[in-house]
Amino acid sequence: MSIVAIVGRPNVGKSTLFNRLVGMRKAIVDDIAGTTRDRHYGKTDWNGREFSVIDTGGYVVGSDDVFEEEIRKQVDLALDEADVILFLVEVSTGITDLDGMMADKLRRSKKKIFLVVNKIDNNDQLYGTHEFYGLGLGDPYPIAAMSGSGTGELMDDLIAALPDEKPSPDELDLPRIAIIGRPNVGKSSLTNALLGEERNIVTAIAGTTRDSVLSRYNKFGLDFYLIDTAGLRKKTKVTEDLEFYSVLRSIRSIETSDVCVLMLDATQGVESQDMNIFGLMVKNKKGCVIVVNKWDLVEKETNTMRDFTENIKRKLAPFSDVPVIFTSVLNKQRIMDVLQIAIRVYHSRKRVVKTSELNDFLLPIIEETPPPAIKGKYVRIKYVSMLPSPTPSFAFFANLPQYIRDPYRRFLENKIRAHWDFSGVPLQLFFRAK
Repeated sequence: MSIVAIVGRPNVGKSTLFNRLVGMRKAIVDDIAGTTRDRHYGKTDWNGREFSVIDTGGYVVGSDDVFEEEIRKQVDLALDEADVILFLVEVSTGITDLDGMMADKLRRSKKKIFLVVNKIDNNDQLYGTHEFYGLGLGDPYPIAAMSGSGTGELMDDLIAALPDEKPSPDELDLPRIAIIGRPNVGKSSLTNALLGEERNIVTAIAGTTRDSVLSRYNKFGLDFYLIDTAGLRKKTKVTEDLEFYSVLRSIRSIETSDVCVLMLDATQGVESQDMNIFGLMVKNKKGCVIVVNKWDLVEKETNTMRDFTENIKRKLAPFSDVPVIFTSVLNKQRIMDVLQIAIRVYHSRKRVVKTSELNDFLLPIIEETPPPAIKGKYVRIKYVSMLPSPTPSFAFFANLPQYIRDPYRRFLENKIRAHWDFSGVPLQLFFRAK
């Protein structure tokens, strides 16, 4: 699929145009310069032609700000990836020194460049676009990204400039694995280590990642989408509007993923916010993998790893059948185990057990250990079936389903898990009248 990158200096409306093109608020938009930090991808189509769009952070040079230096690297990477580049400038400011520097860089890129003049809200401002011929990038396209004015003509010419499409397999059915956790536990570092490139900005400052960033992983026989998300802090600590929207993006990534990799900081242990995030994963019936990062910083004794694992599973109870992996992303220790186990959990989540197998295995167990009688009434489970639902769900048909209590429900779930591999997968058990 062809790729179009939107570049420009800070606060000229790149994310607003990105949202206009992809048709939804995927990128965070704010008046604060530097809101977008990572490359952000989206899909769109025009007149039946589909292509990818990259939103980038504002291009800055000569700054001491660690973020602006990293943003410049991300813009350079986006320029390398793109087939066509939309260079966005702002009519009210005219040509700035930074616009001129970027134009020089773009002319040397030998890519197809569209000069787009944004924030054209009236006819008087339309005359101001002639100044931008001085950048030497051809005819400027006057638009208003906020309202969509002028974007139709831009899209028509953009489609004509895209290279011919190459047939590619349908990507919609690929697994989606989201990396989530509190701020600064190593989510972006893990993503970069797995992809083998500086896909996401990494700094020691908590909250560096603001958007959920989607990347495709296609190596070593594995093919899936990897989603890096913003750190999830407690509501009481979320004070900025930007972080509020970042948290919403992370929660949406959990909702749309198949498997969630919850990263913990080994030096801090399991905190209450980790438990809140885990509860969100289970509530949405997602596959779960626990990754304990920074394990190289922990002083170890003979049973340190075993004790740490037992402590985690004790806090996760009653759903404690979750894989736990100890990693050091910085040293690239056991990072491939994360992928292999996440894919295994994905397949377990898709597992279908035949009705005959369920009944052959479970009915003898139920007959030997029936539900306890309540108020002199005896519960008899006669039949078990797996429901045709997106996540593993089982229906138990009984004469008095209302008398089955949670301890017996957990007993049956444990028997299912002991016989079939549903590690990391929340199960639903329903009891119905027969």
